[in-house]
Amino acid sequence: MMKKLLQFTLDLFEPEPESESVAPGASRKAGGKPNLQEKGLVTQAERVQPAIENIAHSAPVIAPLAPLSLQQALAPATFRHPRATREALLNEIAVAYEFRRSKRRTIGFSVGADGLAVSAPKWVPLHEVDKAVLEKSGWIVKKLQETRERHERLESARIDWKNGATVPFLGEQVRVVIDSRHAFAGVGAELGAPVAEPGQTAGALRSLQVALPLSATPEQIRDAVQAWLMRQAKQLFTERLTHFSPRLGVQWRKLSLSSAGTRWGSASADGSIRLNWRLVHFKPSVIDYVVVHELSHLRVMDHSPRFWDTVRAVVPDFAQLRGQLKDDAIPRW
Repeated sequence: MMKKLLQFTLDLFEPEPESESVAPGASRKAGGKPNLQEKGLVTQAERVQPAIENIAHSAPVIAPLAPLSLQQALAPATFRHPRATREALLNEIAVAYEFRRSKRRTIGFSVGADGLAVSAPKWVPLHEVDKAVLEKSGWIVKKLQETRERHERLESARIDWKNGATVPFLGEQVRVVIDSRHAFAGVGAELGAPVAEPGQTAGALRSLQVALPLSATPEQIRDAVQAWLMRQAKQLFTERLTHFSPRLGVQWRKLSLSSAGTRWGSASADGSIRLNWRLVHFKPSVIDYVVVHELSHLRVMDHSPRFWDTVRAVVPDFAQLRGQLKDDAIPRW
């Protein structure tokens, strides 16, 4: 019974906040730095310090943070959590972060969409927290920069839902064309031949002709396009599961489409597969990797070296394709 409940997942490109932790008062080698230990997710803290405080690279100086000037607020090398209560100068970059007390045993660091959050046990003095933040400055700044860059890519991929909008489909852009004649009313939409813009001589995009009136609202256009994409996803995923399952020596029993915000797919020991319909934005090779990833879980229900060897046997370049899931920007829905 427990085996049937087992399920393994592939996280979405938009992951949960990345986190690390440090043991307070970690032992030092002679002349060395505290021994840092990575402990995983940051737990929910219980209370917040009342004032924002500052950490300098020299001996930590605790002081209230002055209000930001316009120039400081617009400075690119500044990261400020919306609930910031302390600030640190890390590698010449001002990082204002949320600090909380918690019941955890270690000092935890979490970088997410809002910025850096730090939590520490109630008994750990602030100077120990200051030292831990400075020790992790390289990791913190790297993750903050990666998160900001990712947010900018996602914003640039946002779709303005109107006649002529472009949408990625199987790794290529297609242009939405409203068909007021309702010629495709039976199927909602149809992928047509490339349509060149006036004066365009090369690089014409294929058209996705949608059966809607020209007065259709952005929401109606979005919903019609999404419905078409989901139908394509179900058909394509079924074909690829059927193609790869014999090569892996497994049998899948049920496919469900997912709209999850944190996972690309999941597999259960009973042969059920769930795949996120938004995978149709990616090129076919990336979709194949996710399909193989989930089918491989029907042989190895963990992420052990044996599991990755199973994936590699079918998709040798899976590491590169896996990176594209994280790095490529796809539209927000």
